[in-house]
Amino acid sequence: MNEPTLPAPYVPTEPYAPAPAAVELAAERGPVVWVPDAYGRMVPMPKHLAPPPMARPEPRDLTPLPLLDPIAQRFLGAGIGGGALAAGVGYGIGEAVNALAGLGSGALVWIALAVLAWRAPVRAVAGGRGSTVTIRKAVIKRSHFHG
Repeated sequence: MNEPTLPAPYVPTEPYAPAPAAVELAAERGPVVWVPDAYGRMVPMPKHLAPPPMARPEPRDLTPLPLLDPIAQRFLGAGIGGGALAAGVGYGIGEAVNALAGLGSGALVWIALAVLAWRAPVRAVAGGRGSTVTIRKAVIKRSHFHG
């Protein structure tokens, strides 16, 4: 039968060769930093050869914003308030002009009455001597056109 064969025992070529150095001291090489390579793997690199650290972007402000912009609300309020003010001023000026127009026409009537009263002769007794009453009758003929 076949007996299993065992491998030959290990025989070093150099009988007293030193073991490879498994530990490397930091003083021998200097500080090391880990940086990502082109494929995203982290690789060790001497610190003095490493690229400068990238500045991290500031975190975004995620607080909820108001539904309506406060500055736009102020502009809208100023526009509405200014329009109301202008409408009120225009209405008030219109009322003042109407009052002045009415005052002017009423004043003209009173001045005309005063002038007529001043120029009219004063009579002691109405219907007395020198008073004349004239009655005139106006006849208006209307024509009718047929045609």
